[in-house]
Order: sequence, then structure tokens, then C-alpha cells
Amino acid sequence: MEFFRIINLKTQDKSIQEKLTIANLESISNELFVIGNQNTTEAEIGSVWGEFTLTRSLIRGGMRFALVECPNALAWTITTGIKPDRDVIVIHLTINRKEQTVDFIQEIEAFLDDQCSCLEQYLKENI
Repeated sequence: MEFFRIINLKTQDKSIQEKLTIANLESISNELFVIGNQNTTEAEIGSVWGEFTLTRSLIRGGMRFALVECPNALAWTITTGIKPDRDVIVIHLTINRKEQTVDFIQEIEAFLDDQCSCLEQYLKENI
């Protein structure tokens, strides 16, 4: 399954890559928090879904975050500068299931709404 959110904010992929770090995770999400070891590419985090290793990878247009031990292989990208609309930020979340419970889908939707709100506020203040 896949889910999308759009933030109407013009920025550069380099800004996304520089500003959205594990060190400032709690500034860019109310749903994720560091609970253990962390470095620039991964951290032990807590979330509404439990405890996981969160990885952070630079990709074309921005970055990818993933919950390594998640049974749904939950991952999301935050990108900009890619067609069809190069002047927005796209949050794209995927899980490796064709179907899921209504409760889990609602949790994903709430997570994305939070990400969208937090990212928009954080990037407006820090770009």
C-alpha cells in the first residue's frame, strides 16, 4: 500500500538532506522519538507501533526513512524537485501489504498528517 502527502513549499533537495536529520527527529515528528543509540544514519526509536531501528538514507530529490524491523516494511521518502511538480515537497509512505486493518491505516494517516504539519513548520523556520 502507498500513501502520499504534499507540502506546498518550495525548497531544494539539498536543504531536505541537510535539515532532516536523526539529531532533530523530535522537531520534525511528534510520532517518533529516540530511545537509544543514534548516529547520522540510524537510531533506536519509539513510535505508536513499537520500538524499531530507524534508518536515514540520502536519495535523489531528498531522503528515505525506514523502520528496519517493522513487519510491514514501513518506509517513507521526503522529496522535492521531481516531476510532475518540482516546486512541492512529496511525502510518500509505503508498506509491503496490499491490504491492512482499518485501525492501522488510520494510524498511518495520522502519522502522515503529523509529518506534514511538523515538516512544513520546521522547514519554514529553518530554510
